[in-house]
Amino acid sequence: MRKYLAEMVGTMVLVLMGCGSAVFAGNAADALGTGVGTIGVALAFGLSVVAMAYTIGNVSGCHINPAITLGVWMSGRMSSRDALMYMIFQIIGGIIGSLILVLLISTGGHGGPTISGANSFDQGEMAQAFIAEAVFTFIFVLVVLGATDEKKGAGNFAGLAIGLALVLIHIVCIPITGTSVNPARSIGPALVEGGQALEQLWLFIVAPFIGAAFSSLVWKTLGGGR
Repeated sequence: MRKYLAEMVGTMVLVLMGCGSAVFAGNAADALGTGVGTIGVALAFGLSVVAMAYTIGNVSGCHINPAITLGVWMSGRMSSRDALMYMIFQIIGGIIGSLILVLLISTGGHGGPTISGANSFDQGEMAQAFIAEAVFTFIFVLVVLGATDEKKGAGNFAGLAIGLALVLIHIVCIPITGTSVNPARSIGPALVEGGQALEQLWLFIVAPFIGAAFSSLVWKTLGGGR
């Protein structure tokens, strides 16, 4: 249970800090004043992962992302029961993080372009959004699998490598979808936002899972030799 609770807390922090940066200080990429722009939001997500990696990494491995859990499970590094429970608690954590954002908004004001940090794509751009989410999740999960490999991994630097990879992915993908590469990060905000975000939520679940599955297959080839 400690592992599952750690995943819940870690995902809550990711959503609260990452989506919170978009809600309260996102604004347009070139805005002045309190707006942190694309780079600031990207850093918020990446630094959240780094912080949690060194906080709960020794407890649960700090997946805080069902796509990562899928990739790890397909790589044979965890049981089916643990994988399912990880995903459930990650989703719960994402919802809790989103509800905290709602509480903060309801008790004050915010100047950002979104009330939840929900992912979305413009009309006619579904194909672009799907490809982006699948490809960038593939890259992200590949970094995770490589950095955390027992024999070929980055050891104590794994958390830093993974967090920086997420920053890079956000810099490129934010203009396309707001960047998910994490179904749990998308589910909570979509439930809060409703409307278009909820209608498009399927893409931010299916595409990351496809990217993660391919990533696991590729890593079996790249890292297969012991």
